[in-house]
Amino acid sequence: MATIVEKYRQLPEDAAFFSLEFFPPKTETGLRNLMARLGRMSALNPMFVTVTWGAGGSTQSKTLELAATCQKELGLTTCLHLTCTNTDREKIDHALKTAKDNGIKNILALRGDPPRGEDLGSGSGEFRYAVDLVRYIRKHYGDYFCIGVAGYPEGHVEGSDDSEQSVEHDFPYLVEKLNAGADFLVTQLFFDVDKFLEYEKKVKSCKEIKNAKDLLILPGLMPINGYQLFNRAAKLSHASVPKEIQDRFPDSIQGDDNKVKEVGVQVLIEMIDKIYGNSDKKIRGFHFYTLNLEKSIAEIIDRSPVLSKILENDDVENAIDEDVDADDTEAKRSRFIQNLESRSNSNKVISDESQPLAITTSDLKSSSIGTKPSKRTILAISLGKGTLGKDATWDEFPNGRFGDSRSPAYGEIDGYGPSLKLTSSEAYESWGYPTTVKDLSKLFINYLLSKLKVLPWSELGLNSETAIIQEELINLNKKGYLTISSQPATNGSNSTDKIFGWGPDNGYVYQKSFVEMFVPKSEWESVLKDKLAKDENVGYYKSDLEGAFETNLPESSAMCVTWGVFPDREVVQTTLLGEESFKAWNEESFKIWKEWQRLYPNRSKSSDVIQYVLDNYCLVTVIHHDFQKESALWDLLLD
Repeated sequence: MATIVEKYRQLPEDAAFFSLEFFPPKTETGLRNLMARLGRMSALNPMFVTVTWGAGGSTQSKTLELAATCQKELGLTTCLHLTCTNTDREKIDHALKTAKDNGIKNILALRGDPPRGEDLGSGSGEFRYAVDLVRYIRKHYGDYFCIGVAGYPEGHVEGSDDSEQSVEHDFPYLVEKLNAGADFLVTQLFFDVDKFLEYEKKVKSCKEIKNAKDLLILPGLMPINGYQLFNRAAKLSHASVPKEIQDRFPDSIQGDDNKVKEVGVQVLIEMIDKIYGNSDKKIRGFHFYTLNLEKSIAEIIDRSPVLSKILENDDVENAIDEDVDADDTEAKRSRFIQNLESRSNSNKVISDESQPLAITTSDLKSSSIGTKPSKRTILAISLGKGTLGKDATWDEFPNGRFGDSRSPAYGEIDGYGPSLKLTSSEAYESWGYPTTVKDLSKLFINYLLSKLKVLPWSELGLNSETAIIQEELINLNKKGYLTISSQPATNGSNSTDKIFGWGPDNGYVYQKSFVEMFVPKSEWESVLKDKLAKDENVGYYKSDLEGAFETNLPESSAMCVTWGVFPDREVVQTTLLGEESFKAWNEESFKIWKEWQRLYPNRSKSSDVIQYVLDNYCLVTVIHHDFQKESALWDLLLD
């Protein structure tokens, strides 16, 4: 299969193209659902797809499996992300060999972030920066791999400190990466097109870069799927949002994901038009950070004057796929999805019939839509149209930590795993040097009092509804129950309510109360477990660092704790808690404790107190099912 640059050179002049980024889902059901989603999205004809690599190789096996599947089973030109900082040579060699063995010819070489408390290259020292990885690949694999590197139109930032954000500071490192043998450049996400165009011009005109004029530069774009996610993505990537874009999301629509997406799609279409036009059609490829979702991507491609031509122009498709046996690729995809169906029948992915697995080969070949569906047919499904449209859109509402664990989008939005989202200096400034459990408890209480802006498990600050149960949460922390997530109950608040409201107008929203907290194991065994057992309206999940799991709920349970009822649509479930998601989060939550611990020297009092928590605490989630009794959960826990 051709490399990314080879495919780019085969395209007709002025022909636009796009590529898609995916990350390995955190759960097995999410992975199987992503496979089916990929089957649909591949029909939209992306020139290539990329698969992310977790921090420190934390998702290495899942990444390699997903990348191999995309390349071999789905016939997609696949680019493997590979981070190298503080990574052993054996892991790098294994990843490169696995990629080559599976026909993958494209690598996105990234630096990655060092483990907390370690400097760049404090490990073997062989891989400190992305340029070291580029040189290593070229030395050992010659020209077999097409290598991409990252670019930052507004400058790269460590942690959340943007005081040193500067393109000028980064530029020498970019020049070094490109001259070491990189073939193309993918940018960090951005929303300010003018800054990207300035950056592109600077790169293309740089005399120090070999073949700068012919360099393939791909702007990285993230669809706006929800207002909170939009703000979080911009914050974490330090991407400025022009006022004319920010003003298009007034307070009146920020809680309505459908309206936010509608505006967001138009914003992305306008960005693509401006980039394509103002670069004299020289920038004609666009890389989408999909977040493993498809509806917004499908809408952008369908409605974009630049990209919609891909759906109609057979010349473009033939140019992109001229080195691929189309019949063989289709046969592979059919066999793959049939195998997926077989596995799913024995271990059903989606238990709710209103949220099926995803479109399958048999669905596509049913008499209702013909024997060989067109791109337009599959696009209609990705847009959520018709009976099969539910397959593409059932998880389009925000997922994150408390979404549906069956969703491919479940988990961190960037797919890179748990981290503190702060520099070490910022973390010291925020949390200091706790030496006792009481010190830790005080930090949690100060966060609830808004004296702290961030905790290791939350960098976005408190939701307004937390004020309703602030006193109860403070009292739980005084008892030594360290709370990290919660919500109060509400019974039919208006969808426009300033505290509880979300979704379209003229609707009603409902919430069950729940709390998630770290509890001393001794307290769990001697007090809390028995207390919860006495209330038939209470469900709980409990686990610890070693994964010792307990629950009073049915095996593999999942329950909705936030839902909305709106005119002219089905009931919308935005927040689910379940066994699978709890187990995945339990593992991450204790990894975050370890990230925090790495800030401090070994055997220091601060390191020791966190180790005490790791050894002697468990994570507990408690849900009260009677949402009509707003104080029931808190009365029970604080009795």
